[in-house]
Amino acid sequence: MSGWGVGVSAWTGRPAVQDAGLVALLLTGTVAWRGAPVEPTPGWAVSAVCLLAVLARRRWPVAALVAATAGTLAHMAIVTGPTLADLAAPIVLASLASRYGRTASLTALGLTLLLAGGWSLYVALDGRVDGWALEQVPGVGGHVLGEPEDGGDSGPGPTDWGTLPLFGALIAGWAVGASARSRRAYLDALATRARDLERERDQRAALAAAAERDRLTRELHDVVAHGLSVIVMQAQGAGAAFDKRPADARAALATIVDTGRASLADMRRVLASDDPDRTPRHPAPGLDRLPQLVDRVRESGLQVALHNEGPPGALPAVVDLSAYRIVQEALTNVMKHAGPTAHAEVTVRRTGDELAIEVTDDGDTGAGSADDNAGSGLRGMRDRVALLGGEMSAAPAPGGGFAVRVRLPLTQGGVG
Repeated sequence: MSGWGVGVSAWTGRPAVQDAGLVALLLTGTVAWRGAPVEPTPGWAVSAVCLLAVLARRRWPVAALVAATAGTLAHMAIVTGPTLADLAAPIVLASLASRYGRTASLTALGLTLLLAGGWSLYVALDGRVDGWALEQVPGVGGHVLGEPEDGGDSGPGPTDWGTLPLFGALIAGWAVGASARSRRAYLDALATRARDLERERDQRAALAAAAERDRLTRELHDVVAHGLSVIVMQAQGAGAAFDKRPADARAALATIVDTGRASLADMRRVLASDDPDRTPRHPAPGLDRLPQLVDRVRESGLQVALHNEGPPGALPAVVDLSAYRIVQEALTNVMKHAGPTAHAEVTVRRTGDELAIEVTDDGDTGAGSADDNAGSGLRGMRDRVALLGGEMSAAPAPGGGFAVRVRLPLTQGGVG
């Protein structure tokens, strides 16, 4: 039953079926208004033209409007009154306004109104009796068009059904069609906007996923590179001291264990931040953990001096984490490239609206060797600084060694 109902609904929704139903309705109303014809008459032939215009309005709207308007005027010219078939002109005008733009449809409406107004003016000034009005008087009908009545000079003339009703019907038909076109255009605009929003949402999701991958890559690089650098240096020291200084070897192995555990904890935190259903067990590191970081680096054999300047206070979380990772990566580069006898100095200076970081060393090779400069270390630092709207310089120092200098804004324009 449901399938049958759907099939009937699809069949009745076809434009040709709808037009046929409308024509049948107009024909039924015309027959009820004027009575069934006993024999073919000009009035019924003209009505047939109007009904055919309704059938053709979707395929040939302009020609259908011309035919419907001509048929209505022909009804008036042969001294007959209005019928439902004469609604063909407003109906066809509605189809034309629904299909064409406002300029074209208004032009069609204006020409139709001008023709109707000219006809009404002609009938008003022809000096003859309105034929339809004469038909409404009992016992007076049945005259011959153009035959004088009571010896007068003129018989009943063409009919005029009233300028205002005729104009009103035409304007109403145009308004219905124009409204349908405007609504269709509005719905099309909404559909286009919805598609644009969906495409923009997908693009934003793709960009967010790419940014998150970059963030995870930077975080994991910083964690793994620093941890492995400390572990390798401690393992080398433990191997050298294993035979003669077992206590130093055991201390180096303990440092390796601590560094490995800290790196694993950082990795778990980084990976947990990518999963909204997991809660990180370890807080993100910040500048408050710089002393522990410097101690681990010192245990690897690199002499590091740490200087904190400026007023204490909480920093924005993203600035705090980025500052820690920048110092961590800079010290990792020092351990990898500056040589075993190098000294490093870390200075963190905070002002009211800016955080300045400086990591320098006096190594022979310099912490920013060509290999690392082309790798992920300095590039990751630059990405972090750029995301925060800061400035960074990394270059060999004039007196030897290498210097990394970073300025991170703390105001709304930078991190807001």
